[in-house]
Amino acid sequence: MQKTKRALIFGTASFAEVVRFYLDADSLYEVVAFTASRASIAQPSKQGLPVVPFEEIADRFPPGDHEMFVAVGYRQLNRLRERFCLEAKGKGYSLIRYVSSKATTWGDTRIGDNVFIFEDNTIQPFVSIGDDTILWSGNHVGHHSTIGAHCFISSHVVISGHCQVGDHCFLGVNATIADTVVVGDRNIIGPGALIQKNTGADEVYVAERTAKFPKDSSRFFR
Repeated sequence: MQKTKRALIFGTASFAEVVRFYLDADSLYEVVAFTASRASIAQPSKQGLPVVPFEEIADRFPPGDHEMFVAVGYRQLNRLRERFCLEAKGKGYSLIRYVSSKATTWGDTRIGDNVFIFEDNTIQPFVSIGDDTILWSGNHVGHHSTIGAHCFISSHVVISGHCQVGDHCFLGVNATIADTVVVGDRNIIGPGALIQKNTGADEVYVAERTAKFPKDSSRFFR
């Protein structure tokens, strides 16, 4: 794939490495540098690219010639990533939207800035995804659903049709949101949780853990 755009990645942890891999393999972007706050930089380079202090990035890689993706995880319910998105925009950078070529979409999905949609996501028609939201691999987003800004959707989550997920939410692996349910702002929906009724703001839902069977597996080999 011919590279026609230049990208900067904010972040130096594993998420940043994954973002670089996907942009290199499956986009028009050539990643030319990593960036992070000066105080958090441990090494001057990463994967053969410079790691430039964010405080200096606009001087060395001007926003008119480069776009940025903020590859920060869900710490502080995605507020840390939101903060750096706002600071990057304040420096004049456009924030990258990435949709994997291996995701299923229908061309009408409304997608905000700094959105990253991994492979094997199925996004049905009439869906809206807010700014700075991450959809890791293998999720289903049903028709007419809305995902708010600054969310992190882990793998194999089901968001059924006509749902609304509020801002600053985290949905864990294998969570399920039933049809027409509204998930309030700043919710944490734990792995495997099933949400069948509307939730309020600032709520946490945790699925019951699987109980250990009282006998060990050796009895099944006799």
